[in-house]
Amino acid sequence: MRDYLLTLCVTAAVTYLLTGPVRKFAIATGAMPEIRARDVHREPTPRLGGIAMFFGLCAGLLVADNLQNLNGVFELSNEPRALLSGAALIWLVGVLDDKFEIDALIKLGAQMIAAGVMVVQGLTILWIPVPGYGTVSLTSWQGTLLTVALVVITINAVNFVDGLDGLAAGMVCIAAGAFFLYTYRIWYGYGIEAAAPATLFAAILMGMCVGFLPHNMHPARIFMGDSGSMLIGLVLAAGAISVTGQVDPDALKIFEGSTREATHAALPVFIPLLLPLTIIAIPFADLVLAVVRRTWNGKSPFAADRGHLHHRLLEIGHSHSRSVLIMYFWSALIAFGVVAYSVHSASTWIVLVIVGLSAVGLVLLLLPRFTPRAPLWAQAFVPPRYRRRRWQEERYGRAGNAVGAGAEAERAQEALEEAGAERTPVPAGVNGATALSARSRFPDRGKASSRN
Repeated sequence: MRDYLLTLCVTAAVTYLLTGPVRKFAIATGAMPEIRARDVHREPTPRLGGIAMFFGLCAGLLVADNLQNLNGVFELSNEPRALLSGAALIWLVGVLDDKFEIDALIKLGAQMIAAGVMVVQGLTILWIPVPGYGTVSLTSWQGTLLTVALVVITINAVNFVDGLDGLAAGMVCIAAGAFFLYTYRIWYGYGIEAAAPATLFAAILMGMCVGFLPHNMHPARIFMGDSGSMLIGLVLAAGAISVTGQVDPDALKIFEGSTREATHAALPVFIPLLLPLTIIAIPFADLVLAVVRRTWNGKSPFAADRGHLHHRLLEIGHSHSRSVLIMYFWSALIAFGVVAYSVHSASTWIVLVIVGLSAVGLVLLLLPRFTPRAPLWAQAFVPPRYRRRRWQEERYGRAGNAVGAGAEAERAQEALEEAGAERTPVPAGVNGATALSARSRFPDRGKASSRN
C-alpha cells in the first residue's frame, strides 16, 4: 500500500506542476476556441490539460517500475507497456483535436485503433464469468471485439460527461478510488498477482485526476480537453479489462459446494467484475440518452447539444458547483455501494444505507423546486439565496439588501444564459485568457494593446 500511495503522490505532483506551464503553452498556441452555444463557461479557456495528465501517467509508471514491490508488475506482465502504447496514441489524437477540431468519426477510429494496440500486446479479455455456469473462455475474435467495445464505450462516456468544471476529473477520480479498493482486495486478500496491474492503473489514474483538479475546479483555469478525457477513459477501461479478463475466477474459489451456494458466494464477485460499467453508470446513461435524443430529432449521434444531465441540473436551478457535487454524490454512491456490497453481500444494513443515501440524493436533486421557510433565528444557517429580505435588512441594512438584489439579478442573467439564451460569442485570444488578466464578465473587450 505504501508503494501505491507513493506512485499516486508522484503522479499527482507531476500533473499538478505541469498543468501551469501547459496552460501557458495552450494560450500561446491558440488552443482556446470560441465559446459555443452549448458551453457553460463564459470566457474562452485554454485546453490541452491532457498533456500534463499524460506526463503524470508516464511519471507514475516510471516510479512504479523502480519500486521493489511494484517492479514485478512490469516483469511478469506486459500490460503496463500495452497501456502506455494505447494511451500515447489516444493522447496524440486528443491533442490534435483540441487544436484543430478533428471529425468525430476520425476520433472514433482512433479509439478503436488504440484499443487494438492494447489487444495486440496482451491487454485483452480472455474469459468472462457467468453466474450459475462458470467461466466461459472467449475466442481471439470475441475477446478483441469485447475489449474494443469496452474501451470505446468508456472513453465516450467520460468524454460526454466532461461538460462542467471539474466534473469529469472528479467522477473518474471517485471511480478509480472505488476500483482501487476492489482490485487491491483481490490482489492482497486473495493473493492473486494478476490483479496487481489493475491496482496500479487505478492508483495512477487517481493521481492524474487529483493533480489536475485544483486547476479545473470552478471557475476553471484550464480544461483537460479531449486529450485528457479520452486518456483517463482509456486508463479506466484498461484497468477493467485487466481485472475482468486476466483474473481467473476459479482462483477465487467461488465455484464450490452446491449450485445454489456457489451462485450466492459468487454474487459479490460477479457484481464488481462489472464495476467499470457501474462506475460509469451516470456517464453511460447520459451517453445513451444523448444518442436516442439526437437520433429522435433527426440529428447525428455525434452532434453536440445542451441536453446532457449536467445541463439539466443547471436548468432545474442548481448552481454550477452544486451540480458538480450532486454528480459526485451519485457516482460515489453507486461505485462505493457496489464495492461495499461485494465485501459483505449478506449484510442488509448496506442495502439500507444505500437506499437512505439515495433518498438524500433525491432531496438534494429537487432542492431548487421549493424554498425553505426557516424561522428568523435560523436564517444565519441557510444559504443566502434562501434568506428572507426582512432578516437581511435587519442584519446588514439596506446596503446589504441591495447587494443581495444585485446578486439575484446576476443569478437570473446566468439562468437565462444556461437555459440556452442567445449570447454574444467571445473571441479567443489574449484578452480571453484569464491567465494574463483578471476575469471580466463583459464580452466586449478591446485589443491587447489598447487602454481598454
